[in-house]
Amino acid sequence: MVDRTEERIRAREMSEEHQERQNIDGGEEQHVQEASGLTARLIYEVIRRDGVEEMTRPKTSLIFSGLAAGILIAFSVIGEAILQVHLPAEPWRPLVESLGYSLGFLLVIKGRMQLFTENTITTVLPLMSQPCREYMYLTARLWIMVLVANVVGAFIAGTFMFYTPVFGPEVKGAIQAISEHAVLHPPIEGFFLALPAGVLIAAIVWMLPTSQSNAFLVITVFTWLIAAGGFTHIIAGSVEMAYMVVNGTLGFMGALNFFVPVLIGNVVGGTAVFTLLTWAQVAAEVEE
Repeated sequence: MVDRTEERIRAREMSEEHQERQNIDGGEEQHVQEASGLTARLIYEVIRRDGVEEMTRPKTSLIFSGLAAGILIAFSVIGEAILQVHLPAEPWRPLVESLGYSLGFLLVIKGRMQLFTENTITTVLPLMSQPCREYMYLTARLWIMVLVANVVGAFIAGTFMFYTPVFGPEVKGAIQAISEHAVLHPPIEGFFLALPAGVLIAAIVWMLPTSQSNAFLVITVFTWLIAAGGFTHIIAGSVEMAYMVVNGTLGFMGALNFFVPVLIGNVVGGTAVFTLLTWAQVAAEVEE
């Protein structure tokens, strides 16, 4: 009974849409299409195709793109540190200095570089729509290569930040303080702080197809929220972890206690929470 009602409603809607299209000219129809925006199903299709394209890129492209992302995400830490040094020590300072955290993400996401946490949604949607051994292999290959490349890039950046005279003592002190605040959490706390960050990065990926003209604002606002909320991001956090490892204030076990829980938390937040929920809302439409 319910299915028949839904079929009648759809048929009526299609008939009304067809009649309406006959009553407006081509130019007006284009305006209607632009104003209506992308449906959830179309957003899914855009991201799914992006995911398939990313999975089938050559290995060297993935590695060097991931390496660049790991290096450039360091500007999130650098930007935050510079703002901290130049802002007065007022209660509102953390909210303003957190804007610096968005710089690295703007460079990486707008530059179309391989950031591991973006792939918790882009490569998973193709796998959800077509579970097969080939997609599982390609997803695992991309995740491993990009994660390793990101972390290597983060260590290159951390080494540069500490050993070169580019940054003065005040900025380096701010980088150290920011790094300690981000990295020195008990493992279980690090895991839970990573969940919202994973959700937010996946949400950015989901929103970008409908926000091309406002992409700068979308990326800035949601990555600012990661910093302002004290949430942990595995790649930006790897820069902070690397900086502390390089300068000797963090040992191997301390780095491991940060890295593993945050990695799992980002994956759970981006894939098990956000991606599965977005897939659930379009699965019935995709399978039609």
